[in-house]
Amino acid sequence: MNIVYVTTEAVPFAKTGGLADVCGTLPSKVAALGHRTAVIMPAFRSIHHAGLPIESTDITFAVPMSDQKLIGARLLKSTLPDQDVPVWFIDQPQYFERDSLYGTADGDYPDNAERFAFFCRAALQAIARLGWPIDIVHCNDWQTSLIPGLMAAKPKAYSWIASASTVLSIHNLAYQGHFWSEAFRWTDLDWSHFNPNEFEFYNHLNFLKTGIVTADMVSTVSPRYAEEIRSPEQGCGLDNILRGRSDRLVGIINGIDESVWDPETDPKIVANYDARSFQRGKFANKRSLQHRFGLEQSDEVPMIGLVGRLASQKGWDIILPVIRSHLSEDRPAQWIVLGSGDPVYEAELRTLAKAYPNRFALYLGFSDELAHQIEAGADLFLMPSQYEPCGLNQLYSLRYGTVPIVTETGGLANTVVNCTTQTLADATATGFYVPESNPIALDQTIGKALHLRYHQREKWEQIIQTGMKQDFSWRKSAGQYVDLYAKTIALKA
Repeated sequence: MNIVYVTTEAVPFAKTGGLADVCGTLPSKVAALGHRTAVIMPAFRSIHHAGLPIESTDITFAVPMSDQKLIGARLLKSTLPDQDVPVWFIDQPQYFERDSLYGTADGDYPDNAERFAFFCRAALQAIARLGWPIDIVHCNDWQTSLIPGLMAAKPKAYSWIASASTVLSIHNLAYQGHFWSEAFRWTDLDWSHFNPNEFEFYNHLNFLKTGIVTADMVSTVSPRYAEEIRSPEQGCGLDNILRGRSDRLVGIINGIDESVWDPETDPKIVANYDARSFQRGKFANKRSLQHRFGLEQSDEVPMIGLVGRLASQKGWDIILPVIRSHLSEDRPAQWIVLGSGDPVYEAELRTLAKAYPNRFALYLGFSDELAHQIEAGADLFLMPSQYEPCGLNQLYSLRYGTVPIVTETGGLANTVVNCTTQTLADATATGFYVPESNPIALDQTIGKALHLRYHQREKWEQIIQTGMKQDFSWRKSAGQYVDLYAKTIALKA
């Protein structure tokens, strides 16, 4: 099969979240299974800081926007790291030569509807320049979601469309690309297409809704999340539409790149280890973190790690009260936090770091190296998200023998097996579920985990080893995507 991935993010060229990890890895893994793949994305400013060569090409074209305005573009080219998968960049400085991908600290860029309508339409022209017979166009999130609608509205616009099927992946339903109806003009389509079966959503243009109703198949990043987004509670206003497409909606767990996330070979940690030698390895990595941040040097004191966005979605409303009580009551635990986000959360974490420097470590911002080191050195990893489409940090934690404490939602529920009397007995437990989303329940779950660590060491080590042996590699996920592509082609036929 010939598959083109259209995305706004792919590591190492542009990243704000998990979308970049997926689109920077999945195309290579699918190619390794014998298929031809390519990636198309905007030429954001960040692509020139990825450390990979960016080639100019002589491929140029123009996209007619409203009022007879033509916007020119050219294609740049690179490849995914250590792979032969080509990455084509749509270079249009007016839209993409900016400090950030989607907006600033003050909010989204006001012309995002125009920017990403242009990108979707330019991507169609770029695909035509590949010279391939296209089997699958795999779109990702709202920024690319007009593409299935544009292809359906003008099936003869390009010869390659006749053979192509479309897959739309929803990485986070909360972000939809919702704009006033006037934004429809950027599609350059007749207004007859602005109807509920295509582009219109309550007199607005909703990019993601358009993709959901017009794509041949819709996927999301875990089976549990595929169920949850069809409910009013987590459907973000699109649950009714998603229920109507239940027969075309599937969930596939994201994978992790084991060439990057493997404690046995990871060059970013001070001591490598596997499921047999994890105790020695994790002690060494913990000591390194303790030394770096001035924490008490101890093997026995439990270290609790958190990595990610400081946002209410990630459970910080219930995490902060627990951290405060643990520190103020001088409980035997160390905390280490890596992340950035809500200024209110950042300010409170700074206050805690200043008040308890020997038991609380803080790094505001992002450090890939430190993220690896926390996964290797911590004993527990907290991830009590309100919702979590898939989640990657709990997968890294399992791989590194850091026991995750999570809420039973989305991909967390699909990847972490709750510790119960039964799962301990049959050796399937890999972590702990927080039964309710409140500080008391989180505190009690941490207490349950630490009690097992102190008083049933053999069972604790069993949980660690079971987690480290789980297979969440991209090999498995890529195979499921290949099956999805084949099914999509058959359905269209």
